[in-house]
Amino acid sequence: MSAPPGGSGSSPDPGSSPDPGSPTGSGSSPDPGAPVAAPARLPRKVHVGYAAGSLATGAFGTVPGLLLLPYLTDTLGVAAGVAALLVLLPKAWDVLVNPVAGRISDRTRSRWGARRPYLLFGGLALAVLFGSIFAAPFGAGPAAGAYVAVAFLATATAFAFFQVPYVAMPAELTSDYAERTRMMTWRIAVLALAILAAGALAPLVRDAAGGGLPGHRWMGLFVAALIAVGAVGAFLGTRSAPRGEVGESEPSLRAQLAVAGRNRPFRALLLCFVVQSAGVATILAGVQYFADQILRDSATGPTLLFVCFVGPALVVMPLWSRVGARLGKLAALVLASLILASGGLALVVAPLLPTVVIYLLVALLGVGYAGQQVFALAMLPDCIAYDTARTGRRQAGVFTGLWTAGETFGLALGPGIYGLVLALTGYVSSTTGTAAAQSDTARLGVLLGFTLLPALLIALAILFLRPYDLTEAHLGPTTDVATAPDRAVVVGAAAAEPNGKGITTS
Repeated sequence: MSAPPGGSGSSPDPGSSPDPGSPTGSGSSPDPGAPVAAPARLPRKVHVGYAAGSLATGAFGTVPGLLLLPYLTDTLGVAAGVAALLVLLPKAWDVLVNPVAGRISDRTRSRWGARRPYLLFGGLALAVLFGSIFAAPFGAGPAAGAYVAVAFLATATAFAFFQVPYVAMPAELTSDYAERTRMMTWRIAVLALAILAAGALAPLVRDAAGGGLPGHRWMGLFVAALIAVGAVGAFLGTRSAPRGEVGESEPSLRAQLAVAGRNRPFRALLLCFVVQSAGVATILAGVQYFADQILRDSATGPTLLFVCFVGPALVVMPLWSRVGARLGKLAALVLASLILASGGLALVVAPLLPTVVIYLLVALLGVGYAGQQVFALAMLPDCIAYDTARTGRRQAGVFTGLWTAGETFGLALGPGIYGLVLALTGYVSSTTGTAAAQSDTARLGVLLGFTLLPALLIALAILFLRPYDLTEAHLGPTTDVATAPDRAVVVGAAAAEPNGKGITTS
């Protein structure tokens, strides 16, 4: 994907009027190279505007993981093992393309800043391509499966060019340690709403439209519209924030990746988050199957499971913010991860439990998930700030490119793992749009893939955090380095607000 208008290496048109939302807005020509100091607190409108982007990341991070594998196995008739590969390989491609997207956005110069052009153009491309995944021009069968793989690959590429610049922005909007946590808290809350809207409503739209191929087509259009609203909202909502131009970076992508590799806290956090993302994605991939085979409620089960999983995040987010302030981000992340894993382990006995208890345990998963997401995402900008202090260069795009590549790979690996479990336990595919009758062994695979396996992945990933040692005291000097004018590093936001991401998600 080439740089958007005014992209890499371009300078603003001297005759053009300034972006009304830019820091120079009242008549003076914008200077893309001018660093802007970051206030400790950001205006609410910037938080809300930035958080809107979570509608796009939440929708794309949730719906494919929730519905794409069942769509392949129970509507297109693709064998479970093949379907697992079709879901895994296109998103695994992002492991390669995300760092490239990060480097390109780092080197972009425009009157809209380094990141915002990608919010608009990458986001709109993502919306159009997402709708194409479920268009089903070839009906059911092998050709339909191949089409889905190609469309999903194109959509994952567009998502990389939206998500990487989007995730890079917080490190440039504020240099304050606590403000990063506040930003992520709001972003997680909005993401939770996005996950709730996309994950709970998408199955309802599909079923209301008659299910099968027609129902999936309408569902694809619904989610595409949600993505477009989020992308445009983030672009417009951050127009009053200072532009996060990159003043200096390593001369090559290979050199930048080497710098990221030498950042020990970042390595530790990334490894943990990738494995935990795979665990969470395994849960998401199993929702429809769990509702069909364990709850025996294919109509309302998926929606209720999503409400129970996402709803608590909207309630407990302020509590997690206080827990983080009291315990620190690292300890709070460990605590949230243990809660998430405990909920999964408890659900192993779901066939013996009353339905209401199952939903309460899923709500416990949601409580842990909310904390796991908010603290991991709040710790990422700390790793970027630490690297800026260590090297004197801001390379947020490269770090977030690696981060989102790892997250995307984890989110793709989850459905792949779940599909493999289904294949090994003898799950029978269908072309009717309704799950076929399954053996006891297949139903056991559905259960363990939704409960025990993700719980183990999430709990064991905590061990990767042992080398992580960044604290507020440790990062104290970072702010001075990150905002020093002689570094030409833009980390400010001349405006302010609150926002959130939560599930995926991505």
